[in-house]
Amino acid sequence: MIYSRVATLIGATAVATALAAPAHADDVLTVHRLSAALAAEAVAEAVATCAKQGYKVTATVVDSDGVPQAMLRGDGASMTTIGAARYKAYTVFMLGAPRNEDTSAAIAQRMGATQTPGGLAKLPHILLAGGGVRIKTGNEAIAAIGVGGAPGGDLDEACAKAGIEKVTARLK
Repeated sequence: MIYSRVATLIGATAVATALAAPAHADDVLTVHRLSAALAAEAVAEAVATCAKQGYKVTATVVDSDGVPQAMLRGDGASMTTIGAARYKAYTVFMLGAPRNEDTSAAIAQRMGATQTPGGLAKLPHILLAGGGVRIKTGNEAIAAIGVGGAPGGDLDEACAKAGIEKVTARLK
């Protein structure tokens, strides 16, 4: 009981000390994000590109926190494409940085088809399949786009890349 109170007091003191510390110029972070207009344009182009090929897909852009910023479900795209698109984008953004992998297909290939129970494939929102591509400005990943619904991850990825191509010139 006494140990618990002492630990609580020490913890509270540490938090109060950290909050009272003076601010420094490098304490403020600059975060780059896509505008809503560019995110919407990218998903629209990805869906349109796939539709021209007869694929009924959904495209989703997630921001640097992995939160969906724009999503478009194409005409006739099934309900399962919504999650697939989002999770492919999330996967490549969250797992691509450590090894500088720009596609969910590269991550899926590295991870292999045989995931152990409780392994990475069991994490929430992770989908080890092609169709997710990081969106970069220079070397900085600022978002990711995922496409789901075409009859293969390579086809989803091509449509995702078309969405990025549409807005690339304005990512500077």
